[in-house]
Amino acid sequence: MQNNKNDENNFEILNQFRPERTEILKALHSLQNANPQHYISSDAMKAVAKYFNITLGQVYGIVTYYSMFSTKPRGKYIIRLCKSPVCYMKGSFNLKNYLEEHLQLTASTENISADGLFTIETTECLGHCEQAPAMMVNNTIYSNLTREKIDEILHALKTNNYEL
Repeated sequence: MQNNKNDENNFEILNQFRPERTEILKALHSLQNANPQHYISSDAMKAVAKYFNITLGQVYGIVTYYSMFSTKPRGKYIIRLCKSPVCYMKGSFNLKNYLEEHLQLTASTENISADGLFTIETTECLGHCEQAPAMMVNNTIYSNLTREKIDEILHALKTNNYEL
């Protein structure tokens, strides 16, 4: 029964797009955003393949090529830490270690905090080199990061107090 509901939800989302290849990325983003665990499930990929009349392998190739897509469940807040050379030189690697320790993230936790709120990923560049190091949480960019600033950001997110 759950699969039928997932299929209905996937096709309801897909029907918002023209069945043209130029719409695939937008459709995949919509499917991922609609998923409470912020990833593209195998059912969603099958629905995309059927809707856009492409192979499942092609859909999988698209999903795994772009770093903004995930095939694994993630937390409510996706922290993308910049790993560009500038951010790296300004300490992003140390901040990544700090975040992982602070949120108790390991490979065994599937990189999701115990409360289900946070997932950490790295990304090539966020375009804020002049204010390095930087990270993006969902769609908001934070720069000039320090451990203290990260603590403030995490506390604000945990308490739904977004005025930093």
